Amino acid sequence: MGEKQKIASGFARVFGAQPMLPKGTVVSVECDIVKGLHAYTIVGLPDKSVEEAKDRIAAAIKNTEFGGEELESPKRSNKKIVLSLAPAALKKEGAVFDLPLALSFLLASEQIRFDPTGKMFAGELSLDGTLSPILGCLSIASAARDAGFTDLYVPENNAAEASLISGLRVHPAFSLADVLEQLTKPDTKRSVRRAPPVHVHDDTALDEIRGQASAKRGLIIAAAGGHNIALYGPPGTGKTLLARATVSILPDLSEEEMIEVTTIHSLSGTLSGHAIFRPPFRSPHHTSSYAALIGGGSTGIRPGEATLAHRGVLFTDEFPEFHRDVINALREPLEDRVISIARAHGSAIFPANFMLIAALNPCPCGFWGTQRCRCMPHLVEKYRRKISGPVADRIDMWVSVGEMSPETLSTQKKVGSGETKRARETVAAARERQRARFKGVHNTSTNADMGPKEIESLAGLTPKAEETLQGAARSMKLSPRGYHRTIKLARTIADLAASNTIEPSHMLEALQYRAREL
Repeated sequence: MGEKQKIASGFARVFGAQPMLPKGTVVSVECDIVKGLHAYTIVGLPDKSVEEAKDRIAAAIKNTEFGGEELESPKRSNKKIVLSLAPAALKKEGAVFDLPLALSFLLASEQIRFDPTGKMFAGELSLDGTLSPILGCLSIASAARDAGFTDLYVPENNAAEASLISGLRVHPAFSLADVLEQLTKPDTKRSVRRAPPVHVHDDTALDEIRGQASAKRGLIIAAAGGHNIALYGPPGTGKTLLARATVSILPDLSEEEMIEVTTIHSLSGTLSGHAIFRPPFRSPHHTSSYAALIGGGSTGIRPGEATLAHRGVLFTDEFPEFHRDVINALREPLEDRVISIARAHGSAIFPANFMLIAALNPCPCGFWGTQRCRCMPHLVEKYRRKISGPVADRIDMWVSVGEMSPETLSTQKKVGSGETKRARETVAAARERQRARFKGVHNTSTNADMGPKEIESLAGLTPKAEETLQGAARSMKLSPRGYHRTIKLARTIADLAASNTIEPSHMLEALQYRAREL
């Protein structure tokens, strides 16, 4: 072992990124070493986990050998060491800055030499110098690519995730020493395997559900246009099974949507190491809190179930049993497709473009309208009023799931008739028509995303269909929102029928779903 290197006075800058949605923010990681009384600080609005990086970095460097020599830890220096994370106004959170902070110090102290141009680093250091996986790696990779970086060094377990971003060389590493070897020896390369698609088996398919033809038709329409739907009826009639089967008929995510959804789950810590190619299905329990569903939290602003369901399905079983404030909190994301959260310790805007499927009973006991119901009228009214008018108006379809005869449930009937495959193909064809129609229209990919401008120019409403709608709007007392949502729903029904225009028959079917019997 040779003589230990002495820490020299100097300055160095490398780059990292703060993971955020929809993509991270590039952070300049600087180190300045000057003569003076010993000091070792991190500045730039770091949170507790970033502050604690001082001890992780010192131990990791002390326990790392490079070039046959031990590296000198910043805590053994007799100089003033300042590590800075810029921009200073951006709050830095998490352990993603451990690796760039360590490299910045080693470069400034002249213990290593490499050209940091075009390189970005992210990783959490263990005390022995190994690299641990981080949250939000895909967000960091997106920021690196968009900012013009060519190389990204990440922990080995995050490499497949980061490789989903094209146009970026990803370098996996299992320790600080491994990173140093790759930086100082250009011939040292680690192979990266692109994250494979996850072929998720759909637990429930339409083929497995007996009867309920009208409810299945409603779900196909909702899936084709991305519409919100409420399934109501007595307990045990298959509302939950129908909701879960919806995922089986939705098309795969596009590459852009896949990266968007995978980034959200990566940042939230719910990613299993594979890219998400299928629409997510989230089913929060009815006791879930406001923060769990919408996002936020006391320790930091984190995405909630509504954001985790982005580009997929948010299923709220026993919808009226959710707390009233939680139900009302869905009003903004159901209309704006985003969630804006402002707290004392920060603010964030999360994407929340999901398809809501709500399942509910008509009364507390579930048997309203039959001789079995024993609910008092005031209890029924209280139960139904938990779903406020503004929330109900944002639900495009109200579909009854009624009781079935024993003959319908016969176990002798054949299961697997290809109903799911046909429904998936029908939905895919309708979605393709919508993609062609909305090509070049910002933030509009399905009929449910249309605004008043797109409705006027692209819906294709015939005069007779409009006359039918206006007559029904007067008798049903539709709100302006309900009026426009009915046109969107009719547009989806027309797409399923491969029609370029909305005819009266399409409008009449859409209107029957707007009628709320509860």
